[in-house]
Amino acid sequence: MANQDIPNQEILLEMYKKSALAKINDENARRVIMNGSLPMIYYSPRGQEIIPAAISVNLNDTDSICTIYRGMHDMVCKGIPLEKLWGEYAGKSTGTCKGKGGPMHITHPETGCMLTTGIVGSSLPIANGLALSYQIKNEKKVCVAYFGDAASNIGAFHEALNMASIWKLPVVFVCQNNRYGEHTKFEKATSVAKISDRASAYGMPGIHVDGNDPIAMYNAAKTAIDRARNGEGPTLIEAMTFRFYGHVFGDQDGYMDKEEKSKAMADDPIPRFRAWLIEQAYASEKSLTDLEEGFDKQVKEAIASALSAPWPELDELDIDVLAAAQH
Repeated sequence: MANQDIPNQEILLEMYKKSALAKINDENARRVIMNGSLPMIYYSPRGQEIIPAAISVNLNDTDSICTIYRGMHDMVCKGIPLEKLWGEYAGKSTGTCKGKGGPMHITHPETGCMLTTGIVGSSLPIANGLALSYQIKNEKKVCVAYFGDAASNIGAFHEALNMASIWKLPVVFVCQNNRYGEHTKFEKATSVAKISDRASAYGMPGIHVDGNDPIAMYNAAKTAIDRARNGEGPTLIEAMTFRFYGHVFGDQDGYMDKEEKSKAMADDPIPRFRAWLIEQAYASEKSLTDLEEGFDKQVKEAIASALSAPWPELDELDIDVLAAAQH
């Protein structure tokens, strides 16, 4: 763990709870796909859970996030209800979007989960729009834009950072650099060694941090979120992590360095965080085991509920397409 300011026990345990729930949710997602219970497109974020856990403990309930199709962990860490999440995964009427969005378009404004997008880089300008609305209304709210390393090569990234800096928007740009953009290794497609270095071109701080280190990630997130909330403008965080599986579920990941992948998986950040919490007497083995078993039960119940839920009615095809007329 980083030799930095260590948050209190409550925050540490909340970070662990969020990351563990995201991990268990992902494990169950892969299980139901593999056993044929729920055929769906799925982009596993396994290995990246510490990042949104550390971000989310620094956010208020009224703060918002915009994420991408590999964003299940971001949504879970922000507090999206599991039954609604799985209802949407299953395409059922109980889902966050009544089953009409699916896994790549999870949205739940009640918990600040404003966007899951399938368009690379589009989370950033939309986060700017939300942040601008907070600024105009003089609200002490922050929006976090999550994206992957490949999105930093998209025009929307550069345009969004430029605009956010000019207007000092309360937004935090979080690049989850998992070393691979789709089927391409980071170094083969990006002209800089560190994406965080690009922040200087737009007059904002750039933080390069080990996204698998809960303490380092917490401090980076706190610095950036406090800055945004205090009206000091945006920050770009590049959180280094590793994607344990291929780009999309079923991808054989032949393009990934096998030795690098094996090392990253052996150094799984969640078991490492778990062991540290026990070693430092922040938690006991039994308390964490009970917690994890409870999470697994919750996820399995949410999946069972989603699988037995009704499909959307046919007339839903014409609903939520256009805004209702105001009389």
